[in-house]
Amino acid sequence: MSRGFVKEDDQEEAPFIPPRAALPAGEINYVTPNGYQKLLNERDSIENKLSHLDIEDEKEKRHQRAILTGSLNLLNERIVSSRILQLEEQAQDEVRFGATVTFKLEGKPAQKFQLVGVDEADIKQNKIAFVAPISRGLTGKKVGDSTIVFIGGKNQQIEILDISYS
Repeated sequence: MSRGFVKEDDQEEAPFIPPRAALPAGEINYVTPNGYQKLLNERDSIENKLSHLDIEDEKEKRHQRAILTGSLNLLNERIVSSRILQLEEQAQDEVRFGATVTFKLEGKPAQKFQLVGVDEADIKQNKIAFVAPISRGLTGKKVGDSTIVFIGGKNQQIEILDISYS
């Protein structure tokens, strides 16, 4: 097709839509009740932004609308695929999804993390995704158990000191 009658200004780049947190193929999208509520709140926020786009430039407005719509579509897919696990239904004496685990890496002080869904993982809040290598290594263990986990480029021994579901 001839491009003789196409104005260069009409050519818009496809917007970059940031991907959601990685969930390995075939993995169930487990979420805590708190994590599910955060997803719903995020959806409300995006829908609110979409309905209140206050941008004069039509090209920029279309661009922002495409980004928000794409983000909303990805978020809705994640919400639909979510499986909420109630913390009180987990085996309280072993590490499972939702557990807050206190553990000690050899030669380091004790650390405390909660095993959560991929969308709610945030290392700054001591929340790690259940698909992370350290989470997989801790899952099924009990207080006093030790295990070897490959993290930081090497095998490291971890001792489980405490497990809670609060």
